[in-house]
Amino acid sequence: MRRKSKKPIRRKIVLRLPDLDHAKSAVLCSLSSPNSRRNYKFAMEQFITWYCSEPRLALNRTVVLRFRLYLESLGLAAGTINQRLAAVRRLAFEAADSGLLSPELAAGIRRVKGVKQLGVRAGNWLTLEQSRSLLEKSDGESLRNSRDLAMISILLGCGLRRAELSSLQKEDIQIRQGHWAIVDLVGKGGHIRTVPMPIWVKSAVDRWMLAAKVADGRIFRAVSRHGSAWGRGVTESVVWYAVRDCARRLQLDHLAPHDLRRTCAKLCHASGGELEQIQFLLGHASVLTTERYLGCKQNLEEPVNDRFGPLFNWKRLETS
Repeated sequence: MRRKSKKPIRRKIVLRLPDLDHAKSAVLCSLSSPNSRRNYKFAMEQFITWYCSEPRLALNRTVVLRFRLYLESLGLAAGTINQRLAAVRRLAFEAADSGLLSPELAAGIRRVKGVKQLGVRAGNWLTLEQSRSLLEKSDGESLRNSRDLAMISILLGCGLRRAELSSLQKEDIQIRQGHWAIVDLVGKGGHIRTVPMPIWVKSAVDRWMLAAKVADGRIFRAVSRHGSAWGRGVTESVVWYAVRDCARRLQLDHLAPHDLRRTCAKLCHASGGELEQIQFLLGHASVLTTERYLGCKQNLEEPVNDRFGPLFNWKRLETS
């Protein structure tokens, strides 16, 4: 008797909503960073909503190109579009690994290029005088003013991200080599660094902790309407609103906590700080990211290679 030949495995080319949800869950489980999971989840849900609203077409390179055109029509920035396309590529590959999508189609989706960013966006930095004015405007007699002053002091003086600031513990502030520092701070991507803390920043933090009676745990707490501290911590949104409210008193529009991190890097560089040390302070994996924070531009009027003077005396050859 003839053996029945096995049927070739046929992969799907049109994915239904349950298949897409399965692939989305697989992508989210493979990500370790909470921020990455949040961003990828939003991007994949946006693509799934758009894909299911369109006619039932195969999930291939052409469909993803159409999705890219849809994102461009929304007026999104190039970096935002590329991040959402990266989530779609990850979604397609997880579907292919799970046997839900043809590997050829997944490879075609991988070849979809992102959007080129034309030009460089201008960063938002504060001058030294504006930074001092911001701290003065945030100061006050209330407990909320004391907390906001400590928050803005850390953002300007230590260059922390708002997620790092909101999760800062009292036990993290220690003395290292005769200087106050935030020790073993776990930042973006799991990178661990130690951040020096200036004395004026430590004084603002001590003033808040004494007024709020913070003995352990997270440093910053919520402040009620009656002016008392409560809870075990604050969210990132509290940091954002604190910076926004203090910026309004100074009539500064569109000032975000990350702008204070850029300002910290800028002030360090203007004061003669080395680029490598600023990179350690901010916790950047690449020095190119630090250069973008500083807005570095090549100065041809006063080149750096003119500072050490001539290395060879050409006049000596002319006279000989």
